[in-house]
Amino acid sequence: MSHKRSGGARVGTSWLYGKTGLALVLASLLAGCASTSEGPKLAASASARPRVLPAGLDPWVNPDPFPSTYQPTPSRPVALVGAHVLTAAGGDFPRATVVLRDGRIAAVGPDIVVPADAEVVDGTGKWVTPGIVDPHSHLGVYASPEVPAQSDGNELTDPDTAQVWAEHSVWPEDPGFSRALAGGVTTLQILPGSGNLFGGRSVVLRPVRATTVQAMKFPGAPYGLKMACGENPKRVYGDKGRFPSTEMGNVAGYRSAWIAARDYNRKWEDYKDKVGRGEKADAPTRNLQLDTLAGVLRGEILVQNHCYRSDEMAQMIDISHEFGFHITAFHHAVESYKIAPLLAREHICTDTWATWGQFKMEAVDAIAENAAMVDAAGACVSIHSDDPDLIQHLNVEAGIAAAAGRRAGLSIPEGHLIEWITANPAKTLGVFKQTGSLEPGKRGDVVVWSHDPFSVYAIAEKVYIDGALAWDAHAPRAPTSDFELGRPGAGGAQ
Repeated sequence: MSHKRSGGARVGTSWLYGKTGLALVLASLLAGCASTSEGPKLAASASARPRVLPAGLDPWVNPDPFPSTYQPTPSRPVALVGAHVLTAAGGDFPRATVVLRDGRIAAVGPDIVVPADAEVVDGTGKWVTPGIVDPHSHLGVYASPEVPAQSDGNELTDPDTAQVWAEHSVWPEDPGFSRALAGGVTTLQILPGSGNLFGGRSVVLRPVRATTVQAMKFPGAPYGLKMACGENPKRVYGDKGRFPSTEMGNVAGYRSAWIAARDYNRKWEDYKDKVGRGEKADAPTRNLQLDTLAGVLRGEILVQNHCYRSDEMAQMIDISHEFGFHITAFHHAVESYKIAPLLAREHICTDTWATWGQFKMEAVDAIAENAAMVDAAGACVSIHSDDPDLIQHLNVEAGIAAAAGRRAGLSIPEGHLIEWITANPAKTLGVFKQTGSLEPGKRGDVVVWSHDPFSVYAIAEKVYIDGALAWDAHAPRAPTSDFELGRPGAGGAQ
């Protein structure tokens, strides 16, 4: 939370098969058992063929040192029959069927034949939507119970900590994950906090019971880079008598870091070109901080930028133009309505709230109509939480935002509104091809609601992740983490 906690993609591989023919050169080096300072000798065998590795990293270093081990829970075919279905892909069916099979969405629509082997769930009077995607959460890095031992979301030791990864602070047993699931959340992005200019890498997770963060990681989801502008970085380091202590110091800090990253990236490109020509070359020394920033410059890591004020967002856009990267989303962004056409032209999403504002100077111009006004300008809108309680009610937060827009004369059909908490955040996390809408072939991430999902009376009765029932509001016991087991009253476990 900005006023309280401020104190990888599996990156691209296209260069391996580009004009330099580097893949062939590497293959010959490896097959020849080349002994290098970067790694051990490899036997001349089929197993010595080079792996597909990301651009910009030493090709003898494992590019994915913390791989996802997530495995969907086994499931049986399910047919959700007769519910009001919002697909987040243009479909608003007052009475329809959704079929889940092999962990995927098999069919959606009003005239679907129910498979004979499917478990039938009567959806009469209920609503069905995609699973909610929260693009801004600190669960796991600011875990419950809220004690200093669990406060791992901000590495407040330098204004540039792009080298840290949020996943290395995530406590998988945070009870907040099961609470989020109870609110219909099936995917969420965990970000470092906002006390630094560059806070580090984010990670996209599934709120499933696990004892390792790798078992929660959304397979194939890109990493994000958390950046922060405004009051937080200048306050944190100004209070320490360090740079930056002003807004102009913030901007100078960003630019200096991007200059270093561009130079670092150029050194790696020069190295790859030399190797591609068959020349002997020493690989540059790796720098974990610059690895992340260079990944952004290559378009492999998505920029997730904490920024409240419109003037600061415009400055960040200018910086992105100066150094040739794209800002995926401005988070919080309570003044997006002031520059909505600019955000639409730049294809930058606004990840925001409806009910938060006025808690500090840079949030004083927050208005409940913000999301609706940005949406009306043709720009992307997502509703985020930034809070372990609000993550349980993102559907209602979206409803409040839409109601404010409607009072201002803006039409927001529910078939479109659902995109604010499903499809749009999935796009900003780079996982929309897999989740965020009810379309055949996508992951079976589905919520069955007791009422219209944008009503304060709506309860997520059933939540499916990859076609498996992950939450049942009517079950005698709720899913719990190991931390809660044996603690009376915790998650319903005794």
